[in-house]
Formats: sequence, C-alpha cells, structure tokens
Amino acid sequence: MNQPAAQNAERSSGRRGLALIPILAAVAVGAYLADVLSKVLVVAKMEPGERISVIGDFLTFRLARNSGAAFSMATGYTWVLSIVALSVVVGIIIYAKRLGSLGWVIGLGLVLGGALGNLTDRMFRSPGPLRGHVVDFIQVGSWWPTFNLADSAVVCGAILLVVLTLLGYDYDGTRTGWAARHESADTQSADTAAATDPENNDA
Repeated sequence: MNQPAAQNAERSSGRRGLALIPILAAVAVGAYLADVLSKVLVVAKMEPGERISVIGDFLTFRLARNSGAAFSMATGYTWVLSIVALSVVVGIIIYAKRLGSLGWVIGLGLVLGGALGNLTDRMFRSPGPLRGHVVDFIQVGSWWPTFNLADSAVVCGAILLVVLTLLGYDYDGTRTGWAARHESADTQSADTAAATDPENNDA
C-alpha cells in the first residue's frame, strides 16, 4: 500500500473510531448507572447480612462489603485494586478513538462501566479513599461468592472480548482467522448472486 492510501486508511479508521465513541460512552454510562443505583437502593433498604430470596435458594440478595476484587478475590488489597481499576479506565479512554469494531466497543464499554462502578465504591465508601469496601449483594446458590452488577459487567465484557479475539475480530475493525475466512465466503456468495441476477444480466 502506497503512502497516500495508507494515510487515507488511517484517517478513515480514525473517523470510525470517533463515531463509535458515543456508543462506548452510552454502554459505559448504562452499566455504571445500573450498578450505582442498585447499590444505593440495596444499602438503603437492607441491613448487613440480611437475605432476601429472589428465586428460592438459587438467587438471593444479601448485603455484604468486599475489600477485594470481583467475586471477593484478592481481599485486603483494596488500594492496589483501586490503582489497577483506575489504570484500566484511563487506558480505555486513551485508546477509545482507535477502536473500529462495534463488538469491541460494547465489550470495553461494559468493562469501563463496571470498573468505574466499583472504583466509585473504593473512592467514596468507608474506610476511606482508595480503601473503600465495595457493596456486593447478588448471590447465586451457596457455592458462588457474592457479587454486584459492576462485577457482572466487567466479566461479561471481558468474555465478549476474548470471544471476539478468538474468532479473529480485532479491536481496530480488521479481521483475521475465522472472521476473515467468513467475510471472504460472504463476499464470494454476494458476488455470485450478483452475477446470476437476471436484472444485472439484462443491464
């Protein structure tokens, strides 16, 4: 590819990235607000340790405070987790304009919203900034740690990004592996259909 063509491709990619930023922001804000509002409601309506059955013993609400990461992991390292979450947020914001894949935008939007949700707890809840305990309240059975909507958003977003990567959908909109082969097959099918269309032949 010559230099002008490469520059045009780069500008086109940049414009697409900027066009996808509002979607990234909307997904992140939606995940963030759902998490914050649910925590505010739970803290206002429930006592610590109180349990409310939603679907029998399978799904219950139980208010708990977590000083660790998602699903109560790394308990006691709140300040480290706060710095990691802040780094993730800053990294996503900095590289947002390079994104060219809608799937990656949705996945990173979920991760961003979830990270901001738990980071808000760590910044503003007791015992203090960067050491605040995260509000957890969702419990599935007795074998799964208590979590919240921010944890769910981060995990779902991360799973989506892993699946996209394995299928060959890259963050900048390019495709490799299975995705590239699938796109090539679709293009060939479209070309074949166009070639055999009677209206095209008559033209």
